[in-house]
Amino acid sequence: MIISPPFLPETHDANSTDPVMDAIDRYEMAHGIYPVAFDRRWHPGMHLTPRMQNEKIRAIADGEVVAYRVCQHAFDGGGGVRDSNAGFVLLKHTTETGEGRKLTFYSLYMHLLELDGYNDHGVHSDVLPSFLRAPSPGPNMQPPVVAPAQAGGDRRVYRKDILGLTGRCHGQQHLHFEIFMTKPDFDAYFGHSQLGEEQVATPATGDYWGNSYYVIPPQQQFLRLPVGADAHHKLNGIRFDELRAGRNAGTLYVETWFHKGSKFTKVWRDAGAARFELLTAEPIREPDYEYNLYSRASALYPGCPSDGYEMLRFGRVLSAPVTLPEAARTTWMRVAFAAGQEGYVDINNQGILKLSDADFPFFKGWKKIREGGGPFNADGLCDIDALKKILQDAKDHETPQEAAQTEEYQKEDALVRYVKTTEGVREQLRGFVCEAPSEWDSTQNEDRFRKLKDSGEFYDGNDAGYTKFLRLLTSFQFWDHTGLPAGGKLWFFHPTAFIRHFRRCGWLSKNEIAQCIPRKILKLQGRQFVPVTNQWPAAFQQGKAWHIDLNLSMRKYLVASTMQRVTHFLAQLMEESGFLRLVREIGGEQRSYSPYFGRGLIQLTNLPNYEKYGVYRKFPIDNASAASDFHALRWNPNVLIAQDNISFNRANCADSAGLYWVCPVMTAVGKNSLKTSDLGIDVANVVDSSKSTNGNVVNEKINGLECRLQSFIYIKYILLDLIKSDATERLSFVWRRNSEQEPILNPDGTPMLDPHTHRPKKKFYPIVHTIQVSLERQSP
Repeated sequence: MIISPPFLPETHDANSTDPVMDAIDRYEMAHGIYPVAFDRRWHPGMHLTPRMQNEKIRAIADGEVVAYRVCQHAFDGGGGVRDSNAGFVLLKHTTETGEGRKLTFYSLYMHLLELDGYNDHGVHSDVLPSFLRAPSPGPNMQPPVVAPAQAGGDRRVYRKDILGLTGRCHGQQHLHFEIFMTKPDFDAYFGHSQLGEEQVATPATGDYWGNSYYVIPPQQQFLRLPVGADAHHKLNGIRFDELRAGRNAGTLYVETWFHKGSKFTKVWRDAGAARFELLTAEPIREPDYEYNLYSRASALYPGCPSDGYEMLRFGRVLSAPVTLPEAARTTWMRVAFAAGQEGYVDINNQGILKLSDADFPFFKGWKKIREGGGPFNADGLCDIDALKKILQDAKDHETPQEAAQTEEYQKEDALVRYVKTTEGVREQLRGFVCEAPSEWDSTQNEDRFRKLKDSGEFYDGNDAGYTKFLRLLTSFQFWDHTGLPAGGKLWFFHPTAFIRHFRRCGWLSKNEIAQCIPRKILKLQGRQFVPVTNQWPAAFQQGKAWHIDLNLSMRKYLVASTMQRVTHFLAQLMEESGFLRLVREIGGEQRSYSPYFGRGLIQLTNLPNYEKYGVYRKFPIDNASAASDFHALRWNPNVLIAQDNISFNRANCADSAGLYWVCPVMTAVGKNSLKTSDLGIDVANVVDSSKSTNGNVVNEKINGLECRLQSFIYIKYILLDLIKSDATERLSFVWRRNSEQEPILNPDGTPMLDPHTHRPKKKFYPIVHTIQVSLERQSP
C-alpha cells in the first residue's frame, strides 16, 4: 500500500521513523477538531494549514475521481464577505495490505482555492489536472452562487498529483480533509481485524505488518541471562547483556520495531481503569540487532535458521510449512518488567500474545465509536458519552470571552483550547474510528439539525443564525453527485492517524508492483544506448505473478519496513531478473562453471552461496533425487536442494533474493544491503547497492549499472514522497569498460585468470555517461 499525506514538505530528520508525518502533524489547525464540533454535530474531518499559502494539495494515493467541484470565485460565508470556498475533490482508493486483504477507502479535500485566487499566490492553474482547470458549470450570477458538484466519470489520479491550493471557510485558511469507508467496505476489511476488541488474541493467519506487539500476562519469570548462557554471557556465540531477574506485577504491553539497524522496545504496564503506565521513558535500543539478524538466527536456531529469523523478526513463524520444532523456538527478548528493571523473557511462550499493526490493538488507542444500533438518530447530534464528556469539559472551562461568542466557528475556540492543553485528549481522539453520517449529505437536513434550536442547544433563540448555517451548509453539500448511498452512516478515521498507520504497511498490490517496472530504459550495448520498452499489459502480468511471493520476502527480511529500502531492492531486481521475467541466468547451463549459474530474482550464484542457502532453509535431503540434472556434482545435498528449489519454486526465488539482500557473507562486497540502502538515495548510494548485488571486487565492474540506476530513479518517484518537476531526470554515472587488450597482471607479471572462465581478466577504466531517464507512467 502506497500512501502519503496531502502535503509533502521537505524534511531532514534522520532519527524519525516517519519525518514527513511528523511535519504534517504540525499542520493540524487548532480549529476543526476531529470528530465532533462544539455544538455536538459530527465533524469527521480535520483542518490542515500548510506553512506556505502556495503549498500544493496532493492526492494521498492512486485513485478514481468520485466527484468534484471547481469554483471560479469565493463565496459569502454568511457575514457579507466572500470569505469561503466550496471547491472539493472526492477520491476512491483501492489497494491491498496483505494476501487477500483488499482495502477500499475514500479521501475528501474540501475548501479548495477558487481559480481567481491562484495568481495571488504566484501559481498558475495549469499545474492542475485538466479537469480541475475549468469552473464547474452553473448559473452566472452576482453575487456568485455555489455551482453543483460534478460526477468524476472515468477520471483517475496518481498519488502526489496536484488537486489544488488551500482555500478558506469563514475567512480561515485551511483544508478540510477526511478519510472514510462505506459500511460494506469497512466490514469486509475490519471484520478480520481486532479493531474494537479488548480481548485480543494471536491471529491464526499470517496477516502481519508494521510494528510487533506482545501482551505478557502477570507473574511471568524474567531472567538476568537466557537459559544456557555461558560464563561470558554468550548463548551459541551470541552475547547478551546481563540484566535483572524478577516477575511482572501486572499485564505488560510491549511494542517493538526496527529502525536503521537498531531494535527498539517500549513497554507499558496495565495500571487498571483503562490506564497504561509507561515503563520505558526512552525506548530500549539494541544497536545493530536488525543488521545482524542472519548471523543471530544462524547461531541460535541451527535446526532451521530461516524459521529462527522469523522468530526474531515477528515473534512467531509466519511461513508454512514450519520446519523448526516447537522445543527449538525459544526466543529471548529484552523487556522492562518494572520501572528501571529489565530482564529476558521467552516470547515463544504460548501465554504471550503476538500481534502487529495489522490488528489495530486497543492498547495503541484504536477504538470504535458508535451510537446504539439502528439508523442515525434524527437529531443528527453526537450522543456518545466519551465525546459528550470532552465537550462538556470544554464548556465548563470556557473563559468569559469565549462564553460571549455566538458564531459556531468562534465557539470552537473553547473546545480547541481544551483539547490542546489537556494531556492525552488529542491522542485519544486520533484513535477514534467513528460511525457517523457525512456532513456533505443533504438528506433530511432539517430533521437532523433542528434540535440545535432546542432549549440549551447551540442555536437556542437564534433562528437567523440557524438559517444562515443551514443555507451555507446546503450550498456546499454534494452527496447526490457521488453515487454513494444517501441517508446512511460511514466509518471515519482521523485522517493523518490513518495515513501514518498504513504507511507502516509495505505490501504492494499487483498494480503497484507493475507501476514499479520502468516504462522506458536505455540499455548499453557496446557503445550505444538501446531503448527497452515495458508496456502495461506485460508489466501487470509480472506484478500479478510475483506480488504474493515478492511481498512475503520483502516483509520477512525487513525490506518493506521503509519505501526507501523497497526502492533500492526493486531497482536491483529489475536488472537481475530482466524486469521480473527471468529466474535463471541466460545461457548459464552452457557455461563451463555450471551448474553454479544464477537462479532467483537476485541471481544466486557460486557453490558457497548455494550451500549457505540450503543450510539456512534446511531443505529436506530426500528431495535431492529430484535434481537429476546435477548428477555430475559431488554429493552435496544442500547445494542440490538449494538449486532445485530455487529453479522451480517461485517462493524460493523471492526468498533467496531477500536473504541475499541481508546476508553479508553472500553479497559481492560482504555488506548487509539493508544497511547500504539506509544510507540515502543519491547515485553513489545506488552504486554501492549495485556493487553489493552484482559487483566485481577485482575489476570493480558492475553488470547492468545503467539499468539499475535508471530503475532506481524511476521507482523512487513511484514509492517515495519525492515530487518530480519534469518528465525526465538527468543521470550522469561512471561505468567501467574494458580497454582494448590490457590484462590485469599478477605480482609475478602473469595475466590474472577468471576462476570461472579461466580467461585473462581485463582492466576497466572509468567512462562517464549522461542520459535522460524517462519518468513516464501508465495507467491500468
